[in-house]
Amino acid sequence: MSKSKYSGVFNRHPLSVALFPLSLMAIHATSAAAQEQTDASTLLPGLHVTADWLGPPTEDSEKTYTGSRSVIEEEDLQSRGALNLEDALRPVPGLQVLDETGTGVLPNIGVRGLNPLRSERLQMLVDGYPIAIGPYSNVGVSLFPVTLPSLEAVDIVRGGASVHYGPNNVGGVVNFVTRPIPTELSQTLRERITVAEDTGNVFTDTYYRAGGQATDRLDLQFQANLQRGDGFRDHSDTEVDNLILDARYYLSERHELASQLQYYRVDAELPGALTPEAYEQDRTQSQRPHDSYEADMARAAFSWTYTPSDNVEFQWRNFVHDADRTFFFGQNLSGNGHWADPGLDSTHVADSPRLFTVYGTEPRLAISHGRHNITLGARFVSEDVEFDVNRLELATDARSVARDWHLDTRAMAFYASDTIAFLDDRLKVTPGIRYEDVTMDFRDNLNGTNEENNADELLPGLTVGYQASDDLFVFANSQRSLVPVQIAQATREGDVANETAWNYELGTRLQVTPTLLSSATLFRIDYEDQIQFNQSTSRFENLGETRHQGIELSNRWNPGPQWELGLGYTFLDTEQLTGANEGNELPNAPTHKVSADAIYRYQTWDASLNWVYISSSYSDADNTEEETSNGSAGELPDYHLVTARVGRDFSVGGSRMLNLGLAVNNLLDEDYYFRGVDVSPIGRVPQPGRSFILEAQLDF
Repeated sequence: MSKSKYSGVFNRHPLSVALFPLSLMAIHATSAAAQEQTDASTLLPGLHVTADWLGPPTEDSEKTYTGSRSVIEEEDLQSRGALNLEDALRPVPGLQVLDETGTGVLPNIGVRGLNPLRSERLQMLVDGYPIAIGPYSNVGVSLFPVTLPSLEAVDIVRGGASVHYGPNNVGGVVNFVTRPIPTELSQTLRERITVAEDTGNVFTDTYYRAGGQATDRLDLQFQANLQRGDGFRDHSDTEVDNLILDARYYLSERHELASQLQYYRVDAELPGALTPEAYEQDRTQSQRPHDSYEADMARAAFSWTYTPSDNVEFQWRNFVHDADRTFFFGQNLSGNGHWADPGLDSTHVADSPRLFTVYGTEPRLAISHGRHNITLGARFVSEDVEFDVNRLELATDARSVARDWHLDTRAMAFYASDTIAFLDDRLKVTPGIRYEDVTMDFRDNLNGTNEENNADELLPGLTVGYQASDDLFVFANSQRSLVPVQIAQATREGDVANETAWNYELGTRLQVTPTLLSSATLFRIDYEDQIQFNQSTSRFENLGETRHQGIELSNRWNPGPQWELGLGYTFLDTEQLTGANEGNELPNAPTHKVSADAIYRYQTWDASLNWVYISSSYSDADNTEEETSNGSAGELPDYHLVTARVGRDFSVGGSRMLNLGLAVNNLLDEDYYFRGVDVSPIGRVPQPGRSFILEAQLDF
């Protein structure tokens, strides 16, 4: 039984629960291309109707997608000198990346002016399964079980996906696609060493993969990624273990079983934020000696795919994870200033353990009939959460319990869409609707109180794709999204409402010449009841209505067989429409973003140069311009980032190939920062300075 390198992705892709415009066209095109392969081992079996309407996560697949979409393939992920996974995503149009640790263990990614802190406004998936420790109750990514070497691609969809991927997809959907099981037995050994110029700190990244056909019907793969060392600052010692086992079993031509088991563990010191004065003295130091982070997650996913005929596919997907994550952080509770002011000595050390047990099941059915491609699906998710905070008083060693909460969440979702083809399949219209019914039961074990939060929403969507000519594709979409009230928001004094938003896009992709592809997307987000934390009152509040709008432009040009050039630009306009800050810009929402890259290949050599520019922005809803004395608010500086890499392939006998690479990240040693996050919310958080990266990868 033969498969392509993406055979594992077709049934576990993040956006595989949808059937949008051009679904069959993408699948049939992929199938036809596969049939032309001379190597029979690359053929995909049984590609007819499928719920995976995006097709494989490649640059070709995004060309006819009915929304704004960016696919970062393996070469761009692994061979561009990115410091970590966050850094690899930085050039993507519309994305704002704030690097908290330099090691990638706690990503802060925002889209189109939505809050990037803890990546709260993105639906993050791994091979199509949600990775948020609480997909409904705790959408912030405070545990991120993904490491860069284990990935084959990252698929970023910023519009048109809310019907099939909810909740919390206002900013879009990001799917991290792990390496699929190869068709033949193969192994990869990779070593990466990063040295920070300012401190000499060393961070090592060791990766091993082995996989292939165990029998005619069973494919297996094992991946291990071990990371050790320090980030670019003091107090940043980090250990990460990421172990993944994939299996795929072919019962028959009509039945296929797939599973993935993962264990992820991280133990890291957190350098935290600095006062402005300390930052100017030495941006690599740490004023938060008690801050650290421990977490582990055991994940399992299982799917059964049944294809009774060429125009029907049924898939039943199941996932479960058991997660335990704890932040340790210093607090000053003397009343002389903010508890997290890095300029004050800590009087207490707190720990905040979170225990999550999550189970989800999702059957779905895809049917092709005449001009209709129909998707029907349902999902049930159960979350059981223990949410505690404990304190140790340093002067007396006295321990106390500050919080003891328990949360039960039960969520049901139903969705349906119909892709209708017109004009000889050149025009495809997909109306769809999603229904979310979420019940959260909260219990405070300290005072015995009980509360309940329910969300009951209909979320319609419409996408349109039109192949106007061989070179011009036009798309438009409109969708409604939901973000339920989170556990930390529902349990503080004061009431907050569930968040909803409307997303709109209008875009085009034009093959200007055979070697130049250009795209442009106009976007707008109308956010209702957006929630933000008010530090002065220590409450979460609904800001009211906010607006995010702008344009994303991108160009890819291949002037010759050895050259590839890219240029992108994002203009973003955000505004608070109601409330005390009416008329202000939103925090961490830079107006301008420019990215450019150049790639040169000659024989066994390759070289790349990447540049990203981010304009200045505000760090708070009040749009404070003059920085406060403790660094809690103030304008954020603009900055340029330049990364360069050179590499070469060496044949070392037989099918063995060795790649050696040397990269310099932040070549110009740009000095820039953002404001505090989570357990260190006050002060400047320095961004990584110049680093040198040495890489070696052996494929055999």
